[in-house]
Order: sequence, then structure tokens, then C-alpha cells
Amino acid sequence: MARFLLHLLVTAVALGAAARLVPGIHIASGPVLVFAALVLGFVNAVVRPVLVVLTLPLTVLTLGIFYFIVNGAAFGLAAWLVPGFTVASLGSAILGSVIVALVSWAFSGLMRAAASDEASRRG
Repeated sequence: MARFLLHLLVTAVALGAAARLVPGIHIASGPVLVFAALVLGFVNAVVRPVLVVLTLPLTVLTLGIFYFIVNGAAFGLAAWLVPGFTVASLGSAILGSVIVALVSWAFSGLMRAAASDEASRRG
């Protein structure tokens, strides 16, 4: 449960960063931000894998570039589902999804490094 809450917090921080950095993304309030992070996690866990499989030939044909559009579509779907979370365009959604992915990736790296340091101190 703690891991889920930590992931939700990281996603919320990443969404907040995306809303600050990308002009076309707007989040109305803190509770909307947390709910949007929850919905985005659900969309990424359930809907995006289906989209990835359905668009695999196009993704292969474009050497992976179409995957950015799939991520943007999932981001836009989450925005469509959450009142108070708006995305102005597909371009904003793609850029927002890239920012969320980068922030999540960086945080995961920091957590792995911290866990590795902790394990080396113990052993």
C-alpha cells in the first residue's frame, strides 16, 4: 500500500510539473491533481496497454515515434475523464506525458540509488 501511495504522490508531482511547464495543461486544484494522478495511473495500467497492442504495426512502421502519440492519447483520455483537468491539444498532451514520464523515471532512479546505498550500508 505504501508503494502505491508513493507512486500516486510521484505521479501527482509530475502532473503538477507538467501543468506548470506546458501552457495547454491546466489543473484546477489540489484534489483535482490527486484524482487526476489516480485516473492517469488507471488509464496507463488498463487502457494504454490495449492501445499499444492495437497500434503496434504503426509504432513499428514509424520506428517508435507513434508511441508518443499513444502516450499523449492516454494523457488526454485521463484529462477528459477528470473534471478540472484540461488539455488544450494533442501536442500539449504529448509534451505533458513526456514530462510525467521523465519526472517518474528520475524519481525511480533516485529511489533505486537510495535503496542501493541503504543495502550497501547494511551489508
